[in-house]
Amino acid sequence: MRWNICVVGAGNIGQMIATLLKQSPNYRVSVADCDLAALSSIRDLDIATKQIDANDPDGLAAALSDFDAVISAAPFYLTPQIATAAKAAGAHYFDLTEDVAATQAVRDLAQDAKTAFMPQCGLAPGFVGIAGAALAEEFDTLDSLHMRVGALPLYPTNALKYNLTWSTEGLINEYCNPCDAIVNGERTKTQPLEDYEILGHDGVEYECFNTSGGLGTLPETLDGKARAVSYRSIRYPGHCEILKLLLHDLGLDRRRDLLKEIFEAALPRTDQDVVLVFCTAKGHKDGSLREKSYINKSFAREIDGRIWSAIQVTTAAGVLGAVDLMRQGKLPTVGFVRQEQVRLQDFLLTEFGALYQKGDVSTLHHAA
Repeated sequence: MRWNICVVGAGNIGQMIATLLKQSPNYRVSVADCDLAALSSIRDLDIATKQIDANDPDGLAAALSDFDAVISAAPFYLTPQIATAAKAAGAHYFDLTEDVAATQAVRDLAQDAKTAFMPQCGLAPGFVGIAGAALAEEFDTLDSLHMRVGALPLYPTNALKYNLTWSTEGLINEYCNPCDAIVNGERTKTQPLEDYEILGHDGVEYECFNTSGGLGTLPETLDGKARAVSYRSIRYPGHCEILKLLLHDLGLDRRRDLLKEIFEAALPRTDQDVVLVFCTAKGHKDGSLREKSYINKSFAREIDGRIWSAIQVTTAAGVLGAVDLMRQGKLPTVGFVRQEQVRLQDFLLTEFGALYQKGDVSTLHHAA
């Protein structure tokens, strides 16, 4: 069955999602946005467009009425409006948000819905939750699950050792908002930028620290089943110390608008990036204490004659793998759907999930 998809949001991720859907024989795709200049870039990709305003609920619902599914690639603060319009239009709904409040709004809408609502479908939250849940299932009893994700420049040149690769608002939310976790067997909130650790992979040293939103619904799913569950962002060493100076010492955690202006003025964007997913679980299996890790490393690549960044590819593949599994009947088609309901091997076998396995490292490492 061929699905008709509307992507709301013509930014960098929306363009990537639309390009992948255009190449697939299983989908028809249109992109909606209020920005004519952004839509012009979409038309250059030979993809149909609609000019709509997400703040016009009636007009948005009418524009979405002919679609099987809606994917929001718009800013997180538009999530409730777009999800509400998708429900009114009778379409399945997917998004990429890491924002906890926006996700709760989607869950509320899903309670009496006749279609599926599946938020947090990108990279983190999204793919990392699928990988983490797959690790957790391999243990008879789970002790801990720690998930770490970084979208990093291949060639860092500034003191932060960082370039902008995705939404600046989303990045700042991660650095400033409380973080869901399980600590000593209890669901709780932890502070961002804390629980600092150093790790290495492929001869490169990284630092990790708490950030908000990456766990999705996993703490709820694993409540009572694990002693510790956490999500941390991966950066090059030195990044966290500078963030604490900016956010705490200079008080920019209370001036997020100014912090956004500084980041966007001072940190260039780059397509030369790497996405690293590093999940580790520990627990008992067959009577012995064991540890297992899942590591996935993705780079920028050429698709449809254009170079796309690693964060664009992995984020778009995250949501489209979920869409494809629902189209195939492998996910519920009514109500709220969690990332951990996706089986990792099913995801990787979709035409989009397979992008996580092309031209990079995707291996399982074991340690007793």
